[in-house]
Amino acid sequence: MSTPQPTSRPYIRERASGPHWYGKWSRNGRPVVRGLGKAWAEPDGVGGWKRRRGTPVGGALTEAQAYARMTELVTEHDAELARVEQDADERAKRGVTFRALVRDWLVYLGTEKGAKPSTLVDYGWMTAEPGTPHRRGTGSCPGLLMAALGDRSITAMSTRDVSEFLRSLDAQGCKPRTVNRFRQLISAAFNYGMREDTYALTSNPATGTTKRREPPPAVLDFYEPEEVEELARAAALGAHRIVGTAAIGPDELEARRREDEQDAQLYRVAAYTGLRLGELLALHWEDVDLTNRRLIVHRALSAGLEGPTKSWQARFIPLADNAADALEALADRGDFTAPADYVFCNRFGRPLNGTALRRRFKRAAQAAGLRFLRFHGLRHGAGSLVARQADPRWVQGFLGHSKMSTTERYLHAKARPEDVERLNRAFAVREPSAQ
Repeated sequence: MSTPQPTSRPYIRERASGPHWYGKWSRNGRPVVRGLGKAWAEPDGVGGWKRRRGTPVGGALTEAQAYARMTELVTEHDAELARVEQDADERAKRGVTFRALVRDWLVYLGTEKGAKPSTLVDYGWMTAEPGTPHRRGTGSCPGLLMAALGDRSITAMSTRDVSEFLRSLDAQGCKPRTVNRFRQLISAAFNYGMREDTYALTSNPATGTTKRREPPPAVLDFYEPEEVEELARAAALGAHRIVGTAAIGPDELEARRREDEQDAQLYRVAAYTGLRLGELLALHWEDVDLTNRRLIVHRALSAGLEGPTKSWQARFIPLADNAADALEALADRGDFTAPADYVFCNRFGRPLNGTALRRRFKRAAQAAGLRFLRFHGLRHGAGSLVARQADPRWVQGFLGHSKMSTTERYLHAKARPEDVERLNRAFAVREPSAQ
């Protein structure tokens, strides 16, 4: 590598603000031009420049000062490029890093696999660099994965390296499910790297690590229809609102009354159709057929973006009377009922915010005196109640499950009243017959 040298003295160019010095030199045969500052010069009358009389002011430079500045810039530029080249050499020696593999894998998930936006957001948080600010609030991501493995070469990373990282999560008190999610992410990224059209890796170091034993799923709990109605009534009365001290005008009171009524009907539709929250928020009036009493579910909101359902399949949902009545009440609201409008929307016609909706749901349950359940519990209730009356295959289609094993959780969520009678008949003690 040759030592950079100035190829000429500084020269002057006229700019709108006056004459300025420029320096030019070469490094490894490539020309470099940099501005040096204002020139303490004036036209010489023959197309050139000459030094002005007096002492330079306002930061202007004489030719000698400009040359000294150019020499400084040559040294700084050379040192900067030397660091860049050294880093590049070190990266070349290390090979492709795990950080680079993960970034490529995330692009592949979004462009080729069509992963849900919420999934990409989740993976983005798990693979964020340490200190990356949260999208909301003042917190930042710990960046545990990249801090531990980001700079490792994917060809040199061993099963021991991955195991040590997972054990460090154990030591920090992470739940087994969290540790397994990181393990699954590392494994998926390396599976992508083993493809011939990517990095043609020969092994996946995550395969030999231990999957943590997770506790069994919690027993499904859900609201009975009577409890759903109590929840809806509390929402309709505005009991789930946080009362402020500011004076509220009649227009705002009416807007809030309509929002409360919509929340009440949304809880009913969720509980009596089993739709996921994202499916509810993406429901348009053109998807609602009140004449034939059915919904078509073929899209969902994920991270604020509308896309396909979780199973990537459309399904038709028949409407029970209580679900149809809730939708009919919303259809009579007078605005935002065109085919392309959202069934559940804010006062501007835009989709509801899922996070805020979950908070209101929690407060409505408290106001109604009900035990706390997640919003997804309404879907659990729909599946479990229908499972009391329908065969498993029908329940699977009703809920849009891609696997029967998911549906089986709903089959024995709560005992049916007739189960006791069935058991009594099975275990009945027969009196001995008279001899």
